[in-house]
Amino acid sequence: MQNDISTSGFTHLDQSHQPAMVDVGDKAATVRVAVAESRVFLPPVVRSQFAGDDIVTKKGAVFQTAIIAGIMAAKKTPDLIPLCHTLLLDNCQVHITLEQEEAVIRCTVKTTGKTGVEMEALTGASIAALTIYDMCKAFTHDMIIRQTKLISKSGGKHDFGQ
Repeated sequence: MQNDISTSGFTHLDQSHQPAMVDVGDKAATVRVAVAESRVFLPPVVRSQFAGDDIVTKKGAVFQTAIIAGIMAAKKTPDLIPLCHTLLLDNCQVHITLEQEEAVIRCTVKTTGKTGVEMEALTGASIAALTIYDMCKAFTHDMIIRQTKLISKSGGKHDFGQ
């Protein structure tokens, strides 16, 4: 198997420093799970629209739509990020809660495979955040997608955040 890390230290560059997909052919398939989070600041005008646990707009229920968008995005990650492997996802869950002035999106992705699913989790959380922005922009453009980050990953060579 070719060394996963090129001389430059980046896994997605070959020895000639050209873009390359990482060869995972010799890796063992393991259960891999990643959790990512995005946070969206919602100004008072948006928060005042809540009825129960969601906002219903002309486009539909905001959080419910964002959950579906996040799951769809996780499944489409290799179409969006060029060097990601196509993975069969065993599961993808997106949960959105309102914490004070923020919508907190948690995307958990699971697969049994030779490479991790952190990019799928990050993509799912990001697209869910963008969907919330899109559906609420009629109220205000003062929303802020504050952060998207990896919370944890397990099942590969290097676990993170447990």
